[in-house]
Amino acid sequence: MKVYQETIEVKANRSLGHGLVDITSRVEAALARSQVHTGLCTLFARHTSASLCVQENADPSVLRDLERWMASTVAESFPWEHDYEGSDDMPAHVRSMLSHTSLQIPVMTGRLALGVWQGIYLWEHRTRPRTRSVVLHFMGI
Repeated sequence: MKVYQETIEVKANRSLGHGLVDITSRVEAALARSQVHTGLCTLFARHTSASLCVQENADPSVLRDLERWMASTVAESFPWEHDYEGSDDMPAHVRSMLSHTSLQIPVMTGRLALGVWQGIYLWEHRTRPRTRSVVLHFMGI
């Protein structure tokens, strides 16, 4: 049984921090270093205002629609009590709670078992660009 861990740092490359950042190729590169052929990949975002998701990677309008839906569902204009770090702080916590901070993806024949149109994304929920840490854990044979 092999066990391999690596932490990647992810920074949104846009003027506004919020949005989805494709990290699939970075996870695939770490998988290659792990030398796991059959097993499981676990990803964990070490934050309470960012999340992880598997989503369509073919049509960017899907990501834009998700971002718009989340912004309208969890609005900054709601009278949040917790605002120590700004008006986007509490909505980011709620958005993270509604999505996921961890994912598990099977590893088959040395590759992530993603579908043809699936990618792995870090979803930044704050409005300022930030650097986020994602722990990658591979286990298998």
